[in-house]
Amino acid sequence: MSRTSFHFTSESVSEGHPDKVADRISDTIVDLFLSKDPEARVACETLTTTNRVVLAGEIRGKGIWENGAWAPGIEAEIETAVRAAVKDIGYEQDGFHWETFEFSNYLHGQSVDIAVGVDAAEGKDEGAGDQGIMFGYASNETPELMPATLAYSHRILRRLAELRHGGEKALEPDAKSQVTLFYENGLPVRATSIVVSTQHAKGMSQGDVAALVKPVVEDVLPKGFITNETVWHINPTGVFEIGGPDGDSGLTGRKIIVDTYGGAAPHGGGAFSGKDPTKVDRSAAYACRYLAKNVVAAGLADRCTLQLSYAIGVAKPQSIHVDLHGTGKISETVLEEKLLGLIGGGTPRAIREHLGLNKPIYARTAAYGHFGREPEADGGFSWEKTDLVDQLKALA
Repeated sequence: MSRTSFHFTSESVSEGHPDKVADRISDTIVDLFLSKDPEARVACETLTTTNRVVLAGEIRGKGIWENGAWAPGIEAEIETAVRAAVKDIGYEQDGFHWETFEFSNYLHGQSVDIAVGVDAAEGKDEGAGDQGIMFGYASNETPELMPATLAYSHRILRRLAELRHGGEKALEPDAKSQVTLFYENGLPVRATSIVVSTQHAKGMSQGDVAALVKPVVEDVLPKGFITNETVWHINPTGVFEIGGPDGDSGLTGRKIIVDTYGGAAPHGGGAFSGKDPTKVDRSAAYACRYLAKNVVAAGLADRCTLQLSYAIGVAKPQSIHVDLHGTGKISETVLEEKLLGLIGGGTPRAIREHLGLNKPIYARTAAYGHFGREPEADGGFSWEKTDLVDQLKALA
């Protein structure tokens, strides 16, 4: 029997965390290429360090990489887009400045072996870009159907970023948060520990930083969650003036638990950022979240974990597994039989078409989570829609 009373913790990192700078740059490249060719293939990895950004990976697409070479003008567009992304985050520091960092681009053409296996051809549907397992999760403990510990960790950092972008000079881009909640009868009831570390202007004390951070946390968490027993750690190292890529190197895809469910659900291991939507690491993980969220939104369970698996070059999923954690009002077997039919069978192309993923909508996903966000008018976060609810209720 599962426990109903326990502590659980999740963390988040800000848009200025060095790994998130790398994710943002990689997804900026995805958006740039998809804006030129909706069928572009992109696998872009980014390294950030003191005053340096390095791109590597494989790409293909009309107006991008053709006949073994860059299309005219595209290399300059890439660098311009990368610098604009870093500027938008807010880095204008001696050790990392959007205008002066050294930039190296080692992107190159996609392997023909991969292309043959993945591309659609006569008598063959588009195959998965790699083998792998993907998970989706939803829980009714928050309105966005996400784990509360992660939802609040994200909100704290988004609020601090809003203050910074709004002109608060004391705050710098790099930050981390961590929220520990006590669950009673399976639901979060109070915060037992709050950890926030944020890069700050020179000369500030821990007390100065705490005076900025504590009101934000208290406003984000539900009334009554902060008690006299809540343990606070605000900038526990004492000083956090050197941050971002100058303080630590950053790499694409190193914050996969922050990107997904904060440790409350399994993760297949694949990162999202820098990958076009033919890569099932990304698109199938979005489909898993979409299905799991709709199951919970339909009232068929309080919690739902869903797994899909794929083989490289093969269109049809190898398996589907649904776990309702003992909260289901419908058979898990029924869901396993019916869910994929609601999204065209779960093939890579069917997922992309159902969710409208061949659009430049990915840079915005690079910080504060890929899930638990509001669907947007231009197709962003389409996997957060709950438009399958009526069809799912009919199965019960």
